[in-house]
Formats: sequence, C-alpha cells, structure tokens
Amino acid sequence: MVASQETLDKLEDIGLNMYERKIYSALLGRGVSTAGELSEMTNVPRSRAYDVLESLAEKGFSVIKSSQPMEYVAIPPQQAIENIKKQHQKDLEEKLNRLEGFKDSEAVNELEDLYDQGLELVEPEEMSGSLKGRHQIQQHMGTMFQDANESIKIVTSEKGLKDLHKNHANFLKEAKDNGVNVKVLAPVTENNKREFKELKDTAEVRHIEHKEEFDVPEGNFAVIDNDALTMSMTHDEVHQTQDTAFWTKSGHMADNMMEPVFDMLWHHSENR
Repeated sequence: MVASQETLDKLEDIGLNMYERKIYSALLGRGVSTAGELSEMTNVPRSRAYDVLESLAEKGFSVIKSSQPMEYVAIPPQQAIENIKKQHQKDLEEKLNRLEGFKDSEAVNELEDLYDQGLELVEPEEMSGSLKGRHQIQQHMGTMFQDANESIKIVTSEKGLKDLHKNHANFLKEAKDNGVNVKVLAPVTENNKREFKELKDTAEVRHIEHKEEFDVPEGNFAVIDNDALTMSMTHDEVHQTQDTAFWTKSGHMADNMMEPVFDMLWHHSENR
C-alpha cells in the first residue's frame, strides 16, 4: 500500500524525492521489508531501491537491520519529522557559522576593496535599478538600513508599517544605537497601533493622513543618508511576487527630489 498523492506531495515539501516518498510510504505499511519487496510494491527500479533506502536512513526515516537478506525498518512519521528537523537545524547552524567566519576573513576585505575600486569607475546615475518580489525588496531595504551612517527617512502605508516592524525593527534599533537619525511616517489605525507604538522605541514615528491642502503619496519610499533612495512602484494589494521597487544611489534624486517631499510630509504629520 502506498500513500495518497496528496500525502506524497506533502512529503515532497519536507525534502523527499519521488522515489523516497513512494518507498517510505510503502515501508510504513509493512513496518519491516526488503529492498526487493518495496521495489515491487512501488515500481521503483530495484537498482535504485537500495540507494533510496540508504538515503532514507541518513535522513532519519528508516533503520537498516543487520540481517540476510538486508531488511529495513520504518521510523514512525512523527519521529522521522523530528529527525529531519534536527538535521536541517544542524545544517543551518553549520552554514551560518561558515558565513560568519567568512565575513570576518581577509577574503571579504579583498572583495570589499574590489567593490570600492569598481565604484570609482561608475557614474552615480548608473547606480540604480529595479527590485522584483517582496523578499528581494525587504532584503535590499535591510541592507540599506545597515549601511546608514547619518539618517533614515521612511514614508510607508498602514500595511507597510506592520511589515517594517516585522522585518526591520532590529535594523532600525541598531541604526539608532549607532547615532543614525531614524524617522518614520505612516497612517496609524487600529490594525497597526501596536506596531506604531513599539517602533517609537527605535525611531521617531509620526502619523500622516490625507489632507486637503496637499496629497500624501500612497506608496512607500525610504531615503538613506540623503544619497540613496528606494521607492515602491506597486500597491500593497499586489501579490508579493509582483511587488516592484526602484532604487538608486543618486544624490540628486534622494536629496533634491525626495528629501523635500519627506520634510513637507513630516511638517504636516502628527506626533501621537
């Protein structure tokens, strides 16, 4: 007996390939079995069944018995999930440790020098581009906040404030602790009142709303150190994969165009 297609698809979500899914579900139905028996039940080629069962054992989904012929014992699903969860945690910790070690190495210093040399050859107007997908945009914003030396000025929406709190509160706090002047403008509602209040510990946060004497932009933008700008090009309602933003290192756009817009909005905002 093999599990339903829906269940097999769920096993794919946790990292089992097609042969592993079929053989593990068949092994669960038998408790103990040989590679040959499982191959016949699942139509997995016998030559592959041994490799698949060895892979399942490494991932914590089965145990190999010392017997002739060799037999395999199924690990209960709940325990198997814990086994693969621990393995992923271990792998992630090892990767993070390698990244931390690399970050402080001479190799990164050399790469930073190459980047600085490259910047000297690039005109400011060339340092611009588009960002596609909410994850990429959020990642880029985080990098900008970490690189800030003097100021961070953000205009965002009701939902944008919640996202800012969720994804970047730590970056903003770190920037403020390093002496960066952090200001945030956003409409405050019942839906984001908690995030508005908590962000006040890491930034100057003010309420902004539409008024007859001027138009408040519906989108989001952030000006960093008056020489870098990121601006949303889509509304909050679009799917996260279609979210698009424009970024530039142009001091002209950041300082001469968007900085005055922010200052005007800040002047008309409410300190709640």
